[in-house]
Amino acid sequence: MEPEVAFGIVLRELRKQRALSQEALAHESDPERNYISLLELGRNSASIKIIFKLSPVLGVSISKFMGQVEIILVSAKKTSPCSSASSSES
Repeated sequence: MEPEVAFGIVLRELRKQRALSQEALAHESDPERNYISLLELGRNSASIKIIFKLSPVLGVSISKFMGQVEIILVSAKKTSPCSSASSSES
């Protein structure tokens, strides 16, 4: 899994927990709604500037936000086909 995809998963989850539409999040944090959509889809990489704008609106610290991204990446790595293929060959 790419970091952008993991970031998008966390962004969407946090946005929904706050009951915000993409449009509302964009309005509160400054980027355009379509940019929020592209971030959630993992098609764009968020700059540090955007992360600093999104975090307060989402009600989380930057470290918690990025920590959740890291958890998803580590989890995906543990369950990747490469790691399961080697265990199934035993």
